[in-house]
Amino acid sequence: MPRILHLGLGNFHRAHQAAYTANAGGGWNITGVAMRNRRLRDQMQATDGHYGLGIRSVDGLNVQDISVHDRVLLASEDPQLVIDGFADLDLHIVTMTVTEKGYFLNAAGTGLNLSAPEIAADLEGRPAKTAVCMLAKGLAKRAQAGAQPLTIISCDNLSGNGTKLHRAVVDFGTAAGLFDAPDIAPWTSFPNTMVDRITPATTPDVVAEIEGHTGTHAPNAVLTEEFSEWIIEDDFAGPHPDWQTAGAEFVKDVEPYELRKLRFLNAAHSYLAYAGSIKGHTYVHEAIEDPELRQGVERLWDDAAATVPVEIEATLTDYRAALINRFSVPEMRHELAQIAMDGSLKLTERIVPIILANCQAGRPSPGAEAAFDAWVRYVKDASAKGDAIADAQADRLQYLLEELDSSTANEALADLVGLSDGDRA
Repeated sequence: MPRILHLGLGNFHRAHQAAYTANAGGGWNITGVAMRNRRLRDQMQATDGHYGLGIRSVDGLNVQDISVHDRVLLASEDPQLVIDGFADLDLHIVTMTVTEKGYFLNAAGTGLNLSAPEIAADLEGRPAKTAVCMLAKGLAKRAQAGAQPLTIISCDNLSGNGTKLHRAVVDFGTAAGLFDAPDIAPWTSFPNTMVDRITPATTPDVVAEIEGHTGTHAPNAVLTEEFSEWIIEDDFAGPHPDWQTAGAEFVKDVEPYELRKLRFLNAAHSYLAYAGSIKGHTYVHEAIEDPELRQGVERLWDDAAATVPVEIEATLTDYRAALINRFSVPEMRHELAQIAMDGSLKLTERIVPIILANCQAGRPSPGAEAAFDAWVRYVKDASAKGDAIADAQADRLQYLLEELDSSTANEALADLVGLSDGDRA
């Protein structure tokens, strides 16, 4: 039976890639690798890989039984067993969800940070701990076994994720003397992908609700939303499941879809987080039900629509409608305070590019400007109340707000996220 090996056996993988694989059919099985979560490994083994996937929509809760994981490993217990799995002749795909931190990229994001303590330890020949090391050693072992080409698919929320993972693996393999960069090119591919599905942590309440729905014990249940998206660069080294029949899209270039997500989903989330919190809302569903904020989201999206590549323009109407639906599910309880964190970093990717692109074309961006203004008021209010600002640049923000008058502080905050007076039409 054809096989996938997945590094990072967590809720998102089980709600996303595993669900796509189960729904695509074709007899594909998954070896799920928990990096350090012994409890999850034990729970999955106890249920023979089965778990209930609770799918929340505006119509209520549906539960799907997922049963594609026929092997479950714990990397921290036996990393060599994971590495040996790469030589399996039935293995055709490796997928990965280890969060951005698990890539150990350098500051520029252009290669592996070889001086990171975890990477340095792996290079010293200790039992592998990082996913990058396991991938490099696994590929070297596969080459020695003369197995078929392998497709490595990053499913982490990282722009250009396949390209960056490829570079990290090559950098590690070269530094460790496992292979030279050209050696792996003919028999591996690292397609870029874009993934999207809100998947909260599994709480006792989630388990109880899914158990009540199914009438069966569900210790390793997962809750997710109805909306799901998986955009994959059509660059496979070998066979793959018919994921497109389950809703995945194979495209030549993932970047336009990444941009759409940033400027529609993520930008609207940021606007709602700041403007919604100012108005006293706690959750996304409350904010989107506010007529004033709903209108603000639509204005923001009108601004964004003028900046997207022409090849995805036709998708925007349906995409906007889908976002409103997913924002409107009360039971997801998506907290605005969580979204509001690290605004000085998020605005540079989500809001500022909309303003800059429209300015360059001589167009105003009233919706995006309102999102920026909401962030400014949000951090000013937090500072005035003496509340901690949940931001990676909190010290810098606090300094600007304490040392400058209101007008000058506004200019400094704009400059901090990459805006200047000349950037507004």
